[in-house]
Amino acid sequence: MHDLVLGQYFPGNSIIHRLDPRAKLIMLVLFVVLTFVANSAGAFLLILAAAAAMMALSGIPLAIYMRGMKPILFIIIFTTVINVLMTTGEVPLFEFGIIHIYKEGIINAVTVTLRVVLLVLGSGILLTYTTSPISLTDGLETLLAPLAKLRLPVHEFSMMMTIALRFIPTLVEETDKIMNAQKARGADFSSGGLIKRAKALLPVIIPLFVSAFKRADELATAMECRCYRGGEGRGRLHVLQYRARDGAFLIAGAALLAGVIAVNIFVPLYRL
Repeated sequence: MHDLVLGQYFPGNSIIHRLDPRAKLIMLVLFVVLTFVANSAGAFLLILAAAAAMMALSGIPLAIYMRGMKPILFIIIFTTVINVLMTTGEVPLFEFGIIHIYKEGIINAVTVTLRVVLLVLGSGILLTYTTSPISLTDGLETLLAPLAKLRLPVHEFSMMMTIALRFIPTLVEETDKIMNAQKARGADFSSGGLIKRAKALLPVIIPLFVSAFKRADELATAMECRCYRGGEGRGRLHVLQYRARDGAFLIAGAALLAGVIAVNIFVPLYRL
């Protein structure tokens, strides 16, 4: 539970840390597009190389990124099994009773797994690991500023998203404390069937909701005491400014997208 990527921020002074949050948000969108545009082994190798380069530039140890994969391990295993067992093809590679495994199923499983891993890595590298919640709010609000002309609550939406990301680690820590307290009182969360385990979580969910609402009320009171009244007429301590490195980063992202498309067409290595 402590290995969630969302909400975790590691302060640093790396190149990725110093990038404008708007550039990182745009690059994240490009990265998501890349993962779904790629349909060949060569394209995925290129994206993995780019992700490895950004991980190195972020200055965050590889062990932290690997630890961030642990919470999605079940999702990866589940999707892999479903794709292997449910996808049909021409000639089965393995047959046992009603189980038929085809080459197409294995290819689909590998593709889906790579995309999930790359999406988690991209969100960690470009957002939560290297971008503070305040910078993320400012960047998101600036990018969505044109929607404010349509009378949409852009500032409130950005603030809500940032607060949600910020409090994920807090709620995880609170859940851990509640579970430890319940275990000290004799609660058992690891034995029995699925229904029994779900019932055992009820004494955890109720106090967690109470704690979450209490924290929300305290946060609202603190914001009101600081005269917070929304984004209208509100200034910023640090004004965001695009620099040469931000432009170079976005150009590199566009070049990577063009490279992935070119590799898909001309050097696929293996078509997925």
